[in-house]
Amino acid sequence: MREIRYAVVGLGHISQVALLPAFKNAKNSVLAALVSDDDKKRKELARRYRLNPASSYSYEEYDQCLKSGDIDAVYIGLPNHLHCEYTVRAARAGVHVLCEKPMAVDEKECERMIAACAEAKTKLMIAYRLHFEQANLEAVKIATSGQLGDLRIFSSVFSQQVDGDNVRATEPESRGGGSLFDMGVYCINAARYLFRDEPIEVTAVSANDGEIRFRQSAEMTTAILRFPEERLAVLTSSFGAVKTSEYTLIGTKGRLRLSPAYDYSVPLAYELVTGDGKPKSTRKKIAKHDQFGAELEYFSDCILRNRDPEPSGVEGLADIRVVQAILKSASARKPIQLPPFERHARPTKRQEFKKPAVKKPEPVHASSPSGR
Repeated sequence: MREIRYAVVGLGHISQVALLPAFKNAKNSVLAALVSDDDKKRKELARRYRLNPASSYSYEEYDQCLKSGDIDAVYIGLPNHLHCEYTVRAARAGVHVLCEKPMAVDEKECERMIAACAEAKTKLMIAYRLHFEQANLEAVKIATSGQLGDLRIFSSVFSQQVDGDNVRATEPESRGGGSLFDMGVYCINAARYLFRDEPIEVTAVSANDGEIRFRQSAEMTTAILRFPEERLAVLTSSFGAVKTSEYTLIGTKGRLRLSPAYDYSVPLAYELVTGDGKPKSTRKKIAKHDQFGAELEYFSDCILRNRDPEPSGVEGLADIRVVQAILKSASARKPIQLPPFERHARPTKRQEFKKPAVKKPEPVHASSPSGR
């Protein structure tokens, strides 16, 4: 085998504007099938990507797709509460899984997914595209180089205005809806890969201005994560504020700020400031790259070489345990202690991919979270 054949399961906005066009940049990955209940989507996208109409399946035909012999892996871009079910079914059919983040709704679902793939000896990767992206991996390199001194503070805001009809807003937090699952997980993950450690305590609060679009989940959530060595991370996710995507890492000798930090559709940028008396400032803008082609090629390479992917199911579980602790803290209005959690594999500069940017296609029956 030299190429991995994928079925894309779920043809929402992210799948259409980012994942599907990325196949042309992933030299070892081939789009082989589509799975959706929207007949217009399936027909139009099959035509656009030159697929045989027989390679398009409804959700009821998912198992048929898995057993067709025409695919090796699935990309799961479904609503969060369906990630576990569709991953387990793929594993039982002997099909590898690239699952969008957040991995699942709670720790038990994450553990089921990990166990199912381990039993079937199939690969499981969670789609942390920033683990292969230049700006964030340069941030990791700077954080681990000593240029900032002892790392003390991480702060991040990730926000946008989300349309009230979008599934991210209509699903309750118990089913993986809300800004914390959708956007806060990026901030949590960044704090973990920059501090190279796991939080031990969480204190959180949620707020809601009463708008009808926030009837199922909080408008915004702020959390303070305490890490070993008395380091703190403060993060806010929101579905009711102007689009913001940034984080700052501060040490005893310098600070690093990424803004934008988490986006895939615009160039990212960072500023590094070191020294006290006469601080030295360095600014760098990173050209827009195809982050989805990078993760596809990396995962396919792991399958072909029988290697365990770095952003594995354990990485997804590590974030979800923090998400659940944040929700519990905000509800109980008290700090929540986190038990020890071993995580040794973390992203490094060696995982960087530079793929040319893709042209955003016109989506079919799909809109962005903001409704545009």
